[in-house]
Amino acid sequence: MNKIKMTAEDAGQARDLFIRLANIVEELRQKCPWDRKQTKESLRHLTIEETYELADAIIQDDAAAMKEELGDLLLHILFYASLAREQGLFSLEEMIQAQIDKLIRRHPHVYGDQQGASEAQIRANWEQIKAAEKAQRGHKAKTVLEGVPHSLPALIKAYRIQEKAASVGFDWEDAAKVWDKVKEEILEFELAGDARQREDEMGDLLFALVNYCRHAGINPDDALARTNEKFRRRFEYIERQAHEKGEKLSDMPLQQMEDHWQQAKTEEE
Repeated sequence: MNKIKMTAEDAGQARDLFIRLANIVEELRQKCPWDRKQTKESLRHLTIEETYELADAIIQDDAAAMKEELGDLLLHILFYASLAREQGLFSLEEMIQAQIDKLIRRHPHVYGDQQGASEAQIRANWEQIKAAEKAQRGHKAKTVLEGVPHSLPALIKAYRIQEKAASVGFDWEDAAKVWDKVKEEILEFELAGDARQREDEMGDLLFALVNYCRHAGINPDDALARTNEKFRRRFEYIERQAHEKGEKLSDMPLQQMEDHWQQAKTEEE
């Protein structure tokens, strides 16, 4: 396999630009009233927003938007590092060095003596190394699942919970059995009585579907995001058709909407 690395010229240019950007962040912290008053708490929601904007760009396969949003996230990273340095918590250099050390430590199949490890072994090693790192810092894990952030969106959280459980062997043997579980949950939902039971059973069904996606090699969040975008495109097509004909969308018969939907689908295909 060919090894692709940055040339010395590319690395030098990237280093110089990185230093320039870091210096701009420091300068803004000193001279810009808005930047000067920011804290990690005030930036938090903005960082989440930028992350979702990057996610949108990835789903839309928009390289120009990805470049911009990645730049915005890099700016946020440098801003947090600047805040940490000001408070005497850690420096930018320490943060980068810690990440380098962690990547090397967590990839013994690349940098250590475990070449040839299977993907399952790599995942298991990753979790074991993470647990050892936490233990070394004096953190005693209470549960395998505690590394899954509580604030994750529910769909992604379900996927990560299942991954964590699977890393210690709590998993179905194959996708066929998981699909049987999905069908079982569908039946239980159909038989549910009151609204609370229906909600509980729907939760179980969604959780089982996420589990099947994991076994089938499908990222459920990506799949749903693409379907959301597909629905948006086709619905906006219906809106344009109504606008071009001077019609009010709410007055358009459902069958006419369906006809436009099929037209949009045909044009996409």
